[in-house]
Amino acid sequence: MDTFTAIETRRSVKSFDPSHELSAENERQLFEAAILAPTAFNIQNWRFVAVKDRDLRRQIQAVSWNQPQITECSLLLVLCGDLKAWARDPARYWRTAPSEMRDKLATIIGHHYEGRDQLQRDEAFRSCGFAAQTLMLAARAMGLDSCPMTGCDFDAVGKLIRLPRDHAMVMMLAIGKALEPARPRGGQLAVDEVVITDRF
Repeated sequence: MDTFTAIETRRSVKSFDPSHELSAENERQLFEAAILAPTAFNIQNWRFVAVKDRDLRRQIQAVSWNQPQITECSLLLVLCGDLKAWARDPARYWRTAPSEMRDKLATIIGHHYEGRDQLQRDEAFRSCGFAAQTLMLAARAMGLDSCPMTGCDFDAVGKLIRLPRDHAMVMMLAIGKALEPARPRGGQLAVDEVVITDRF
């Protein structure tokens, strides 16, 4: 499937085939695509919690408006941002670069994020957004469907997955085979309404 077809046919599916199983190879393929998503300074601050325990899924569903896709999908991911990824041995993000460049970037990363909590959080959310879209398009290209989800009690889900204090939950993402087609699109705004040239 070409990229534009994947974009056009990607929809937020609400009903998944609970009997569909994702192969380990396909799951690995999705994650390998996800980690190619961009991050500032290549800090790779996304973390993907793959929720496979059925009982845990039911508990998450209970604090997520009882949405059926949580327990019906083939793969449920909780996308989280590591807010301190920038401080965790930043040289490793540039391990294949020349040593002088690697050392310089590690220093720049530290100066850029140190003491800037809002920036750390904003960066994590941006990164997870890029990763989520990459996962959704990769899933679509594989003939799968997806649904990004924010309808939940974030604190409750965080407790259920034992989210570390220096991480932030960004969203959930359900991936699997659609049991029913997505609802018709609600209608996109005109391109001229959303594209601004130079200044507002």
